[in-house]
Amino acid sequence: MKPMIPRITGNLRSYMLKVPECIRQASGIEVLGRKIKSLAFTTDIAIIENINADAIWAVYPFTPQPTITHAIMTCSDVPVFCGVGGGVTNGQRSTNLALHAEFQGAIGVVLNAPTANETISMMKQTIDIPVAITVVSAKMDKIEDRLAAGADILSVAAGSHTAAVVREIRKYYSNIPIIATGGYTDDSILETIEAGANSIIFNPPSTLEIFRSRMSMYRNEY
Repeated sequence: MKPMIPRITGNLRSYMLKVPECIRQASGIEVLGRKIKSLAFTTDIAIIENINADAIWAVYPFTPQPTITHAIMTCSDVPVFCGVGGGVTNGQRSTNLALHAEFQGAIGVVLNAPTANETISMMKQTIDIPVAITVVSAKMDKIEDRLAAGADILSVAAGSHTAAVVREIRKYYSNIPIIATGGYTDDSILETIEAGANSIIFNPPSTLEIFRSRMSMYRNEY
């Protein structure tokens, strides 16, 4: 019989974002003593403070900046994986950003798909937290090179092909930790978990979307 889990909330924080319950079926990854099954893909501080994800996936499409890392680390009460470049930003600069993220308290860093293997190696010689490398296709020779360079985690983000890529990776690597995007439905999330993903990245609604629904409710009430 499954034990009952007591839930405690408050009046002011009763309204918050919740990751899909089906993510709990993932095995999770234990990182520095923390078990992580769900990661919220956001840099919005208001979202970070009001979501029940196990960790934050703080990756954004701009040049990584220490001030952004500092702001996120200051407000987050759960572990944070910080994006440190790998495209335009790479090499020594990415390594310096990763070291800064570690000093700020990040539990791991994330590199983009174009990252050179030399950057991964340099980073692994400098920091003591996990390095996740983004994977966008099932090119096994390239993945093998990533792991040889020292990548600790594969972050699969292949759009609608994510589950298929995860499944292909698992044919060759049964133990490597895999974090993957899960899509927007329970079915796609479960498919990705069944394919072999240990943890799922959830894309929460934007502040604008949330505000729109709340304002609609207020207009009807008042």
